Formats: sequence, structure tokens, C-alpha cells
Amino acid sequence: METYKFKTNIKCGNCIATVTPFLNGIAEVDDWEVDTKNPDKTLTIKSSTAVDTAKVIAELNKAGYQAETTL
Repeated sequence: METYKFKTNIKCGNCIATVTPFLNGIAEVDDWEVDTKNPDKTLTIKSSTAVDTAKVIAELNKAGYQAETTL
């Protein structure tokens, strides 16, 4: 299982509801969650296959949010 982390500006439940169809629409993403209590608003994605991080960032941009990969 691969794990990817992104720093985002997703800050609340309504924001999560907005990005849900975009993230669920990425076939390679098996599971995801946003830690809104973390100052970096960390999005964690889990996948059994490789995920194109640029695609994740592009989908979040379409939803009106920003993200950058973290280590």
C-alpha cells in the first residue's frame, strides 16, 4: 500500500464535502482523509497502485483548493 501526503487549504467538513467527488473520481485512490486539526490540513491518500500526485493536485484545484506534496 502506497501512502501520499499533501499540505492543503481544506479546513472544514464543508470543504471535505466539496472535494469528495473529485478525489473519489481518481481511480487509483483507494482511501483518503483530511486531518483538519493539523496546521498543514494534511490530506493522506492510500493506494494499492502508484498515484500521479500532479493529478491529485489538479483535481483539488478544479474543486477550488490548493495542495502541495509533503514528505
